[in-house]
Amino acid sequence: MSLINTTIKPFKATAYHNGDFIEVSDATLKGKWSVIVFYPADFTFVCPTELEDLADNYAEFQKAGIEVYTVSTDTHFTHKAWHDSSSVVRKVQYPMIGDPTRQLARNFDVLIEEEGLALRGSFIINPEGQIKAFEVQDLSIGRNAAELLRKTKAAQYVSTHDGEVCPAKWTEGANTLTPSIDLVGKI
Repeated sequence: MSLINTTIKPFKATAYHNGDFIEVSDATLKGKWSVIVFYPADFTFVCPTELEDLADNYAEFQKAGIEVYTVSTDTHFTHKAWHDSSSVVRKVQYPMIGDPTRQLARNFDVLIEEEGLALRGSFIINPEGQIKAFEVQDLSIGRNAAELLRKTKAAQYVSTHDGEVCPAKWTEGANTLTPSIDLVGKI
């Protein structure tokens, strides 16, 4: 069964965020667009490049009304230690959720049980708490925050423009499509 259009399962977790430990739950995500980005572990190699890319694009996510959350199976204490010790991770201003029980990774079906690590999963969640898009990839393949932002903006657009769809490589302000019999065979 696909996770698309399913409602996120209830959860409570602790995150490191701007010098504090905060509680994050399924209720925290309701009412706004969110992206949850799972990564395998702190103090690794590809992960800091992804977190830095998200940090470099965070202002654009915020401008679009999107909150970013990253999650690994490390604790919130480990997130703080990594944040304090790495010049790259120090750029992070979004919540870094600890998932030492692996509940979130299981809920989003990205847990590698035998390793206790999460796959690289990116999830776009609407204000109602429904998963509108996701991508999961191997641990060795890093992601692109600008593409995640583009896809989230497309999800936002179609949610408020009934009957319209976003074609491949759609960017904000570009033309959309309105499926109809008149378009059949013309695209």
